[in-house]
Amino acid sequence: MTMISYPPKPSPGDRVAVISPGSGLPGLFPRPFELGLERLRKDFELEPVEYPATRKMGSTPQERADDIHAAFADPDIKAVMASIGGDDQITVLPLLDRELIRANPKPFFGMSDNTNLLMFLRNTGIVAYHGATVMCELGRPGAMNPQTAESLRAALFTSGEYELRPAERWNDISRDWADPATFDEEPAMRPAEGWTWVNADRVVEGRSWGGCLEIVGWLLMADREIARDPAEYDGGVLLLETSEELPSANEVFWTLRNMGERGLLQRFSALLMGRARTWSFERPNGPEEAARYAAEQREAVLRAMRAYAPDTTIVFDVDLGHTDPQLVIPYGGIVRVDGPARRITVTY
Repeated sequence: MTMISYPPKPSPGDRVAVISPGSGLPGLFPRPFELGLERLRKDFELEPVEYPATRKMGSTPQERADDIHAAFADPDIKAVMASIGGDDQITVLPLLDRELIRANPKPFFGMSDNTNLLMFLRNTGIVAYHGATVMCELGRPGAMNPQTAESLRAALFTSGEYELRPAERWNDISRDWADPATFDEEPAMRPAEGWTWVNADRVVEGRSWGGCLEIVGWLLMADREIARDPAEYDGGVLLLETSEELPSANEVFWTLRNMGERGLLQRFSALLMGRARTWSFERPNGPEEAARYAAEQREAVLRAMRAYAPDTTIVFDVDLGHTDPQLVIPYGGIVRVDGPARRITVTY
């Protein structure tokens, strides 16, 4: 079993690396990136440090691996943050020096395609943090969501327990980053219905694993960073959420079914399923279509869980991943799911 520990936390005034291990979109859309950097400086009192590939579209996997190594090896850098996700970070993993990173543990923040690096770090023995990319969460138009900012601040600077709270209002509709008017006001929010609990008759606690469902599926296909012995995940808490690619209910079911066939799904004591993203520029669903999509995804998850892990505690619509607000979840860290009290507590 991998021994996993929390790396030291930064303090206000420290330098933090900002890297693009997935995509160099800061070079294509500088406005949300610069806004995120400004908030890191002013709101969190951290000094962001960019690397050669941070704003470079089309950077090679080796260039991105070099930035990761440089960020972790520099003793003056106290945390590492991803600018955004992407779709080919899996090609960077074979180039990473596990021993260099293990010898220089630091908190890493990222989501989406950064599920690759989160899983790599967990297997290296380092607790990382699922959430809080510079362009999406820190660069949110108008202002950071207060609930996101509170969660990120706690994850960055504090250690110990932090109770997650359901969002009262949420949003998953994006606006065009190329349009300056996008940044004149905050996104329109709509009422949230809270979390939905299944098998909520127990209290479970374990280390988290998972991430963006599509990326988890790719890693399973490539057989990369997946434990050889499924017992590695016994008693853990599974985190899953879907992206703006809006995978179909069938795709969600097939991925979970294959996890069940591999003997993984039934190892976890709880599943936190992120609030489904229901809108994209390619599929701008209206309210009825969005509700139907979310309901079909939920039923796909339930169908797979009934078949392979019928007794697992499940919490749907947790505010993690591709949603606003976004709660930061320690990846490989401790998550406590209290069914009778309807509470989720993480240890930062």
